[in-house]
Amino acid sequence: MKSKFLIALACLTLLAVSCKDDEDEKTPKTRTVLIYMSAENSLSPYAWYDLEEMKDGSKLLTENDQLLVWFDRAREGELPWLARIVNGELKDSVSIADMQISNKDEYSSDPHVFEKVLSYAFSHYPATEGYGLGLWSHASGWVIEDSVAYSRAYGVDNGKNTVSDVGPWLNLPTIRRVLENQPHLEFIFADCCNFMCLESMYELRKVTDYVVGSPAEIPDNGAPYSLVVPEMFKRQDAAKGIMRKYAEFYPGYLPLSVVKTSDMDALAEATRNVLKQICTRYDIRPTEQYLDMMELIHYYNDYKPRFYPYYNIFFDAGDFVKRYATDAEYKEWKAVLDRVVVDKAFATSWSVNKKWYTHYIDFEMTEERYHGVSMFVPQDPDLGLYGKYNKDIKKLAWWWKVWE
Repeated sequence: MKSKFLIALACLTLLAVSCKDDEDEKTPKTRTVLIYMSAENSLSPYAWYDLEEMKDGSKLLTENDQLLVWFDRAREGELPWLARIVNGELKDSVSIADMQISNKDEYSSDPHVFEKVLSYAFSHYPATEGYGLGLWSHASGWVIEDSVAYSRAYGVDNGKNTVSDVGPWLNLPTIRRVLENQPHLEFIFADCCNFMCLESMYELRKVTDYVVGSPAEIPDNGAPYSLVVPEMFKRQDAAKGIMRKYAEFYPGYLPLSVVKTSDMDALAEATRNVLKQICTRYDIRPTEQYLDMMELIHYYNDYKPRFYPYYNIFFDAGDFVKRYATDAEYKEWKAVLDRVVVDKAFATSWSVNKKWYTHYIDFEMTEERYHGVSMFVPQDPDLGLYGKYNKDIKKLAWWWKVWE
């Protein structure tokens, strides 16, 4: 009888603990952060290592913090999944079927998949004080992807479980439309190349308070997540903390910045005003005559560490304004920029087509010239892909606010 009583008592105890655990799981936490890893591409070999770093970083979180990861890599027979990371372990893994995503539509770069994953994550793991989003993959700023090589936005997924970078991408206007239907984000951490451009920041200004990332190319192995993850859950200055830990890991070798989006409208107006003055002074019409961009800081060149007009898209916004505006005009414009770029890390070199620590040779990189964000300036359409870029930039709200 005693043994039966003890067994019954143990069962009741386990049931009570289970019920308490279930109740705790349903209780909204303070902050929820989802890291969206679109790695079914050439970055796939680095995905698992970064996931392990996230597990390490999760050991420093509190019970009120919820770290989620969407994991999609190039591995035969493996479908993407969503899970929580708790104290170094994956928990509550959810399949694409559980999220009502068809096996035929498993592309992480499909806007419907992106939306379903975010909706599931934020509705099943609500937070009382805020949300954050990490974007892990390839990217190339505002550029609109179609079938043109080297033109991309975010998160290519080849859909064939290979390391190929040929496949659909998510463009910034699409990302913005999806995020408009999600809880407002405290920050977006873009662990991908060339994200910190004014065009993208303007597009995202109403869906997040801060954006953290690099105007340049970043190393393939990305952020040190064991150090970055705890910063994502800080109650003050989380975005600045993320950037600082990232920069300290690559001292002097990765330009980074933090943008406060609430002043992006003011910056757009200031940029519109200074561009009018510049274009009038130099008798420039943006789609007919073009300013010389040689020797200005630029953040994307494929294959060559020098000005290569076929692929040069991202010019340092402040370096451009400083060259062509008067001192008074530049000072007035930069005062607004400084309200937007609230923190930045200077670097003298960065990754160039996987050649880490490569220095560009056609401009001088100085702290005075570095402003932390890039900007596209229309160029001669007869040079390489500029005809496409000059056309595609008009799909961004920034163009119509600033240039037209």
